[in-house]
Amino acid sequence: ERVRNDILSGAIAAGVRLNEVHLSRALCVSRTPVRAALHALAAEGLLDYERNRGFRVRSYSPDAVADAYEIRASLEGLACRFAAERGLTADDRGAIEDALARGDAVVEAFEGGAAQEARYREANVAFHEAVLGASRNRMLIDMIRLTFARPGAPHRAIVAFSHREVRRRHDDHHRIYEAIRAGDGWRAELLMREHVTSVKSSRLDEISGAGARRPTGGG
Repeated sequence: ERVRNDILSGAIAAGVRLNEVHLSRALCVSRTPVRAALHALAAEGLLDYERNRGFRVRSYSPDAVADAYEIRASLEGLACRFAAERGLTADDRGAIEDALARGDAVVEAFEGGAAQEARYREANVAFHEAVLGASRNRMLIDMIRLTFARPGAPHRAIVAFSHREVRRRHDDHHRIYEAIRAGDGWRAELLMREHVTSVKSSRLDEISGAGARRPTGGG
C-alpha cells in the first residue's frame, strides 16, 4: 500500500526502477513480501517487469492519462446520479459533510504549503470516496477504483495547488453535494463529469509543461 501510494502520488516517478533490497530496508520487512507486493502492483498495471532487470514504474502517455480521466468522469458521474436517486443515509451525509468541512478549512486559511496540500488531498479523497460509497453499487465502485489506480488520474493527485484552483474545485464539491442531497441525479452527474474533466485539462497542461521544461539531448 505504501509503494502504491508513492507511485500514485508521484513520489516515485514514472520510469524509476524499484530495487527489492532498498525497498525491504526502507519498509523494514524482508524481501519476500516486497517481491510479492511488486508482482501485485505489476498485475494492477502500475509496474512493468523485465526478466533479469526487475520492476520499473510504468509510464503513461498523455493520451492514456486523458482516456483514464474521461472514463473516471463518466463513472464518477454515474455514481453521483445513483447516490442522488437512491438517497443519502445519515452516515453518507456525515461522511460527505466532514470531507467538505475539512476542505473548507484549507480554503479559508490557504497558505499553499506542503502540509496544507496534504490536508486538502485527504479531504479530496474523503469526498470522492464518500460519494462512491453513497452510490451503493459494488460493481461501479470496483470499476472506478481501477481508474484511480493509474498514475496521472487518481483522486489522490492534487493538480495545480493554488488558492484559485483549490477554491474552484472545492466549490464544485459543494455544488455536487447540493445536487445529490436534492435528489437531482442528472445535475449531480453532469457536475461531477465537468469537475473531473476540468482536472483532466489541468493535468494535461501540467504534463505538457513538464515535457517542455525537460532538458533534451544525449547524456
